[in-house]
Amino acid sequence: MQITVIGAGAWGTALAIAASRQPHAHRVVLHARDAAQAQAMQQMRRNERYLPGIDLPAALTITSGPLDALLPSARAEDLFIIATPMAGLRSTLQALQGVPASVAWLCKGFEAGTGLMPHEVQAQVAPQLHAGALNGPSFAQEVARTQPTALVAASPHASVREALVQAFHGSALRVYANDDIVGVEVGGAVKNVLAIATGLCDGLDLGLNARAALITRGLAEMTRLGVALGAKAETFMGLSGLGDLVLTATGDLSRNRQVGLLLAKGLSLEQAVTSLGHVAEGVYSARTVHQRASQLGVDMPITEAVVALLDGRLKAFDAVQVLMGRGPRGEAV
Repeated sequence: MQITVIGAGAWGTALAIAASRQPHAHRVVLHARDAAQAQAMQQMRRNERYLPGIDLPAALTITSGPLDALLPSARAEDLFIIATPMAGLRSTLQALQGVPASVAWLCKGFEAGTGLMPHEVQAQVAPQLHAGALNGPSFAQEVARTQPTALVAASPHASVREALVQAFHGSALRVYANDDIVGVEVGGAVKNVLAIATGLCDGLDLGLNARAALITRGLAEMTRLGVALGAKAETFMGLSGLGDLVLTATGDLSRNRQVGLLLAKGLSLEQAVTSLGHVAEGVYSARTVHQRASQLGVDMPITEAVVALLDGRLKAFDAVQVLMGRGPRGEAV
């Protein structure tokens, strides 16, 4: 098997490193869009921009240039990993639409403008692909440092799930298979929005009681939306639901949590995003999550408050007051 990771950001690089360290004979290629970045990584054997201080395995091949050059040699047993942000998924899938290999994406969210989940984008532009998602609670730095991590390989195709397990499952990285791609993708999208809310809660010093309540009620929101979209409720109690939500909402390596913390300090959204230097997907997906929920009549008050905050219609403390001022109701999802 050849494993080609398209996108040399932190997460793509971390997974390429993880695959290269597996005790098998797979060939691993990390493809960077920027030729200068690829040359620097090749010379230094590090990705100092996104994963500073972490060495690239000698077995990892670095490439750049048009994707077309990678496609003619692709075989059915190979695997392509799309490690672009959500905004790059559609064009990358279009480029890969003719390959016989399995394809999986790492991005989480709903596409801006269309409100589509990744698998829905794929159904539009490359329906013949055998494809899926690799998701779960994971910070790139920890995966690259071989710290224990568990992920979910989600696809309606058993061959894709098996390829992802074969490529990445090992002593430090466990990969569990799941055929509920809707549930896995909803969890991956909504947790980023909820992490902004939790960062705001912590930044305002509202306490651990408030954080626990916010995460728990956020999980209820996530589950309501997922079930309305056709997911299995039990998926949200797994790695891509509760697991990813807890990590992203409480871990200081979470960029979405950092956005909430910075907004609580009084920074504007533009200042908060600029100071991160990396993409915080929740900022871009919050509106589309809310839009999709509204179309389905799904109540998501935390998400609605985050959107109002990002749009400048609510101040940080006012968003908390809006949530706490809601009338009493039963706890059931």
